[in-house]
Amino acid sequence: MKTGSHHRVAARVLAAVPATALATGLILVLGAPSSSGSGTSGQSSGLVPFPAARPAQVASTKEGIIARVKPGVVMINTRLRYDSEAAAGTGMVINPDGLVLTNNHVIEDATSITATVAGKTYQARVAGYDKADDIALLRLRGAAWLPAVPVGNSSLVNVGQTVVALGNAGGRAVVTASPGKVAKLNLIVTASDRVGSMTSETLHGMMQASAGLVAGDSGGPLSGTNGVIGMDTAASGSGHQQAAGFAIPINTALSVAGQIAAGEASSDITIGYPPFMGTFTGTGSNPNPLGQTRPGQMAAPAPALSCYTSDIGLTPPLAIAPVNSGVLVQGVICASPAARAGMTGGAVITAVSGQPVRSPDDLSRAMARFRPGDTISVTWMNPAGERTTSRIRLTAGPPQ
Repeated sequence: MKTGSHHRVAARVLAAVPATALATGLILVLGAPSSSGSGTSGQSSGLVPFPAARPAQVASTKEGIIARVKPGVVMINTRLRYDSEAAAGTGMVINPDGLVLTNNHVIEDATSITATVAGKTYQARVAGYDKADDIALLRLRGAAWLPAVPVGNSSLVNVGQTVVALGNAGGRAVVTASPGKVAKLNLIVTASDRVGSMTSETLHGMMQASAGLVAGDSGGPLSGTNGVIGMDTAASGSGHQQAAGFAIPINTALSVAGQIAAGEASSDITIGYPPFMGTFTGTGSNPNPLGQTRPGQMAAPAPALSCYTSDIGLTPPLAIAPVNSGVLVQGVICASPAARAGMTGGAVITAVSGQPVRSPDDLSRAMARFRPGDTISVTWMNPAGERTTSRIRLTAGPPQ
């Protein structure tokens, strides 16, 4: 949701609410639960707190919940240089040494991230992220002795219990609290950045609460009397005030955070920053380059510039390589590895390190095999029909 032409605040809106609830929900717990009952004393090797088996009560009232959780709420601001935008969202400190849990969509496409907590602003780096589950972990540079949020146990949550959602509502850099009650558990929801969006994600095991969430609350804590039980992620309804909020159970979020902190990459989890070639391409599985566009892109073709510093003015190129399948390059980023290799808008990528790529999804899967610093071979055809294979050294790109 955008608050201006070049600023947005992070939120997911519910594109569909399959009222389908899972008959049984598998809640992943990070390691063995702590027996202390504090909810924060146990830690993994990655310095991520365990949910307590039976967490002690940290507050008995809404006011008490706010007072206990608010110090660990993080205001996140990002710059999306290649999208010509700035964005804002929320996170929560889960370790005093500067580990911050948030949604992946809060830091998606960010070229720089700052985080403000306890009155101080830090530069943040992406420790890793899980795009499928919409979870990300940040490390704040130079942070120490930060106030961590008290962690509860989402497997013990009951419908009807009192909760409070805290977040950077509207991206105003002020922690706002929204009280409510747990309405449903173990939901499957499909969420997107905006109604009618071409891209969406399906999230499992979600909690629904009557605490109204708005843009900017994404990544913030949903807390009960026993500590944080979820991470605010999506909302339903329309207008500024949303009718219902949806949160990822904290046990699930911390399980993923623990894997990231331990450096355990998987088919879903990316550690650190992804490899970056520097091309603007479309999305999806369409193999026809003529049918590949970027979400929200203007449809009128235009002569391709030699390179771009952002996606402002980016349109489908007037001339396209004469090939039936591959990935259409809408444009390349100035000074990027692709630009240095001589690639321009209108080119169609057909192979990466000998592996054919027939669609944007194919290219994403092929690139996922590599890390920043790797050198790969890329084959493409330019609009004149000339085929080129170049060795390209990948750099670190914005999280996806």
